[in-house]
Amino acid sequence: MARLILSLDGQVMAEYNMTKERYTVGRLPDNDVRIDNAAVSGHHGLIINILNDSFLEDLNSTNGTYVNGKLIKKHALTHGDVITIGHHHLRFVDSQVESSEQDEFERTLVIQPGQVNEARLKAAADSIAPPPAAAAPAPAARVAATAAPAEKGAPSRAAKLQVLSGQFAGRELELAKTLTTLGRPGVQVAAISRRADGYYVVHVESSKPGDFPLVNGQPIGPQARRLHDNDVVTLAGVKMGFFVA
Repeated sequence: MARLILSLDGQVMAEYNMTKERYTVGRLPDNDVRIDNAAVSGHHGLIINILNDSFLEDLNSTNGTYVNGKLIKKHALTHGDVITIGHHHLRFVDSQVESSEQDEFERTLVIQPGQVNEARLKAAADSIAPPPAAAAPAPAARVAATAAPAEKGAPSRAAKLQVLSGQFAGRELELAKTLTTLGRPGVQVAAISRRADGYYVVHVESSKPGDFPLVNGQPIGPQARRLHDNDVVTLAGVKMGFFVA
């Protein structure tokens, strides 16, 4: 089954599972894929699905329909094609091809043991651990990591990251491990720790001093930062949304 992933300025807005033979795209409410923007015609384009093939047709729109940057009238869609309608993008995803690409995505984003400095990773992980009961009050710089009391019992609720920008936009990564290390070795690396009281992101290493990951556009600094539902994490130039199940 094919899918369409709608985005604007690199931010994923909606996904559509293509289970029908015909899908109209346009500004008016009666479209299957509605894009409410003045740059989009009322009925802008049409996608027809025949068995395993999908075809896109421009419906004499005012501003035209583009695929991978080229103006088209009719086009046979293939996995990864990016349809541009007005200011919006629709990425065409073939689920059969996508399953093999998921492995590539995880190999690109998730860092395996031995790919980063183990001492730095251990130091980062230790900085997330709650202080001993008898320890002195945490310094102000560590308040973000220790402010919330740890819950006893079951671990925090399941959460995931969804990529919002770049070639893997729309892909998701379940944060099921106690510690998940992400990024690009030699560029920027961070770790996300799953604790009873929530999820924390901490800087591990980067190519430039002080080049910290961002959460909602703000550098997290050298200490751990607790993540909240719908936070946007920017790491090694890739934006990812944090969502709690």
